[in-house]
Amino acid sequence: RDEQNRSSSSDPSPALQCHFTWNFEIRDKVDAAHILQTLALRIAHTHYQNQPTFLAMQAYLYHLQGQYEDALQSLREAEEILQRDHPDNFPRQEATKCFQMALREDEANGEFLGGLAIAAFASWTHSHDSATWNAAREKLGTIIGEQQQNYEAKVYLAQILKRADRQQAEALLEDVVQNSLDPEVLRNAAKFFQQEFPQKAIAILQRAILLNSTYHLLQYDLGVCYKKQLKEAKSGRGEILAAAIEAFKKAVHKDPTSVFAKLALAEMYGENTPHYQEEIYLNVMSEMPSLSKRCQQAVYLHWGDFLFYKQKSLWEAAKTYKAGFAIPDKYLERQQLKTRLEEVAGEFQQSSQTAEAGAIYDFIQENETPSSSRRSQLGSENPALFSMGVGWGGILYCSQWGWGEDDSPLFSVDTASTFEKRP
Repeated sequence: RDEQNRSSSSDPSPALQCHFTWNFEIRDKVDAAHILQTLALRIAHTHYQNQPTFLAMQAYLYHLQGQYEDALQSLREAEEILQRDHPDNFPRQEATKCFQMALREDEANGEFLGGLAIAAFASWTHSHDSATWNAAREKLGTIIGEQQQNYEAKVYLAQILKRADRQQAEALLEDVVQNSLDPEVLRNAAKFFQQEFPQKAIAILQRAILLNSTYHLLQYDLGVCYKKQLKEAKSGRGEILAAAIEAFKKAVHKDPTSVFAKLALAEMYGENTPHYQEEIYLNVMSEMPSLSKRCQQAVYLHWGDFLFYKQKSLWEAAKTYKAGFAIPDKYLERQQLKTRLEEVAGEFQQSSQTAEAGAIYDFIQENETPSSSRRSQLGSENPALFSMGVGWGGILYCSQWGWGEDDSPLFSVDTASTFEKRP
């Protein structure tokens, strides 16, 4: 019996899999660790959606990390909330009835509205056509009308309206910045201004940091804003560079596993002290076996750029870019690696090394996979905004949406999907 008890308490996965199917990819334990950071914020600050869903997701991720007691505790907390908020429905938690109810449509259910709205937004970011734009605008407007404190939805609606109605978009964000206490929502609000008005984004991020000084992505995004300012600055570059380095150093200190923060820090050091830049790259290269594929591609890209542009080492750069491009996962970095390989091939051609150039083009052709529809993306440096509307019917209307450290969108579920029953 003791052995059975130990087994059941140490691995809750059978129960999790019976009631929940998570249709997303966790590539390694680094992924789970980063997403858990964001989930903690969502649980702390989200009161208008189905909070037990976040706790259930947290339990699943704890399970992936091998933190079985933490997983069970998250499930207990979810159970307590469900018993409190849905006393009549709680006996229907049994899997069979849950999946029967999942087939029923209940679009008026308040628990689904937020997820549906954000799913529509995610769909628009993939297609950018007028139909999905109108659907997202309508659904986000509806949810905001019913949930005035849904600042997450206001940020997304502002993104929708950025070009069509800039005044309304900025009014929505002003409300968010003045009233939201969620650092992650404020971080995404700052991204609205990051490219055009980095100083305004900096002010928003500084407010978010006052609310949560331990969240490394706030410092990372702050560094990105200073980097943007540095690129355009005609004076005061030394002060801006120092601020960028300090922000990225804090991001690395707060999360030593943050590969993108390390790469950004190295790039800033490279402005004046290339030997520091090289040292960071070599340290990250030594961690390569433990990194996710996305991070590996990013490391090869940055190290290759250092070899290519600063050390003028064509052969070593080509070797590095090839190693990154050979990783089949189709992230944004892979296209950049291809472009770099083509640049190296061009350099070889200019120096009459046609055989070397031809070998690179052959390598690209051999390693390129047929183009397919745009895939959802999730990297280990991409903690997510979880925005799920999961009701008693077991319908997952939106898995997650947000922006990662590199400003690429996190993957999302565009349409409602039903949990799959597992044995």
